[in-house]
Parts: sequence; C-alpha cells; structure tokens
Amino acid sequence: MDIDMSRRNKKPRLLLESERERLEEFIDSIHYSARYSDDQFEYRHVQLPKNMLKKIPADYFDSAKGTLKLLWEDEWRALGITQSLGWEHYEVHEPEPHILLFKRPLNYQPPLSQ
Repeated sequence: MDIDMSRRNKKPRLLLESERERLEEFIDSIHYSARYSDDQFEYRHVQLPKNMLKKIPADYFDSAKGTLKLLWEDEWRALGITQSLGWEHYEVHEPEPHILLFKRPLNYQPPLSQ
C-alpha cells in the first residue's frame, strides 16, 4: 500500500496566516477514530467537519476526484490535525471526502534526536 505521490502537491503547500485563521473555528470539532491494525500497519481515520472543507484552499484539492489531495504532514498539521509522530495520510474516503485515512508502521518508534 504505497503512497501515490502523484496525488500530492509536489512539495508541502503551507497555509497563509489568513487561511489558517479561517480554519481555527473547526479545530475542536475534528474527530479522531480509535486505532486499528493489520500485521504491518496501524491505522486511524480523521473526520473533518464537513463545513471545514469549504474553507480549505483550492490547491489542497484534487480537481479530478473532488477530494483533498494526499497531504504532507506539514499540510495536515497546518489544518489543525494533531497526532503523534509517524502518521502518513494515505487515502481519502471518496464517498465521504471529509474523512482522511492515516497509517503508520506497527510499533513505530520516532527517530532519536541527535
């Protein structure tokens, strides 16, 4: 289950301060699922408030699919999603485009800081 890099911005597109301010009202309403896993990864989904999608800049969206692109960590953190280290946005639940799917390796250990 590799990440399709063509579904991301070529590099993280950071939010402008004015864009970030438009999203602040939604941050407390972001819902985080419990974690679930298979033999390789642990997963969770993050449900954004539906109205929040209207405030996210257009270049965060895949115009062909009508959903958010796969977001770099800097991008999803800028939207107000808070998770521990190691999570990667790997899919959008297309029937419900406000639901973002994340994964990370089982027993993930962050790199030791030097």
